Amino acid sequence: MSKNSTLKRFLPFVLTLAIVAVDQLTKALVMKYIPLGSIGASFFGDLIIICHVRNTGAAFSLGANGSSFVRILVFIILPIAMMAAICWMVATRKNLLTNAQRWFCAGIAGGGIGTLIDRVFRFNEGVVDFVSVKFFGIFGLERWPTFNVSDSCVVIFVIMFAISVIFAGKEKKK
Repeated sequence: MSKNSTLKRFLPFVLTLAIVAVDQLTKALVMKYIPLGSIGASFFGDLIIICHVRNTGAAFSLGANGSSFVRILVFIILPIAMMAAICWMVATRKNLLTNAQRWFCAGIAGGGIGTLIDRVFRFNEGVVDFVSVKFFGIFGLERWPTFNVSDSCVVIFVIMFAISVIFAGKEKKK
């Protein structure tokens, strides 16, 4: 294996580390400057609010009231296994993923690791969320559930990965 090939396989992890760093930095700033349960800033009226809330569950606070055992299993052990699998695929399965898909997986891993850090080190306090967006009553929600950088990265990179898989499938059919 050439040095260039090795570099190409591991370069996407720079994105992973950058996402983790930005995620943890933004959460640290929120914890330092915005008291829990408070609003730090509003933009465009109340369209976007920067606030400080905690979530001990998953998306939409699902599982927040689960037992410690279930929360450890579902929110820590399972995600660790998933992050390990994603990182392994990016690093070793060069023929399984396109170059773009490797970067998308690295972005998903970065978001997952950012959330995992909160789940491990803030287990009882919860994941730090701070972006609240007005949702205008769509699906009965006045505001979309509050989220953070890692949540955004997981969603964006999963969508990009899914689109790339769809288009790759169409290319193979031709």
